[in-house]
Amino acid sequence: MNMTKAISASLLTLTLLISGCGNAAPSAPESTISKVQKRGELILGTSGNMTPMTRALSTGAVVGLDIDLATVMATAMNVKLTIKTMPLDKLADALSSGEVDIVLSNYTMTPERNLKVAFVGPYLTSGKCLITKLPDLANADKEALAEKSGKIVVLAGSTSEQMAKVLMQKAAITTAETQNVAVQMVRSDKADAMLTDFPICRAVVENNPDDKFISIFSPITYEPIGIAVNANDAHFINWTENFLDRMEKTGFLGLLGQKWLAIPAQ
Repeated sequence: MNMTKAISASLLTLTLLISGCGNAAPSAPESTISKVQKRGELILGTSGNMTPMTRALSTGAVVGLDIDLATVMATAMNVKLTIKTMPLDKLADALSSGEVDIVLSNYTMTPERNLKVAFVGPYLTSGKCLITKLPDLANADKEALAEKSGKIVVLAGSTSEQMAKVLMQKAAITTAETQNVAVQMVRSDKADAMLTDFPICRAVVENNPDDKFISIFSPITYEPIGIAVNANDAHFINWTENFLDRMEKTGFLGLLGQKWLAIPAQ
């Protein structure tokens, strides 16, 4: 092969290699906003068992503060809201896999969950408290709780389950799949108390006056509640940050607090 032919062959090989590399380059994943607008719906993942934040009714409808907030999100995107209820501990995986677009479910922004999903917020600051019929348990601080035995019920897969194991190491911790089951256990004395979040404590006490439940509303822990979105979608994270900022600055979050949590207007 002469020099001219050798150079031509080398150039052809290089061209093919470059073309091959170009064809093999992965395309950028479709953004959440693009998918939502194409299908005309925003898919919300929620547990549906944390009154007053998210509650599934016997009719199949889901209501609550989180649902109202998600509805406004969908309206701002000019799409309908579709709600999928599932166990709390399945929500992060459903978001990561694309089964749902967002998670609003009284969802605490924990470091563990943040490894799987991105959080925007918090839009609410909460904390743990106890629902009980025992005054000494209701009034216990962290140090006193550490010495308490007895039976404590928590929602399966919740941060309350993790916190109970840390705060109340001498107690027997049992789990319930729904809020109603947990409350019934306290009502029937099958559990001494339910450890849960402040809005839930408040709602349970106010909605069940005949049960003589006690709950001291001085949260035991700090619980920042946020909106979970796909960790690999900078555009949607940015959109959600701006949306939430607007909801706060216009007073809409305050109105939701008045409606669902009986928080006085500032």
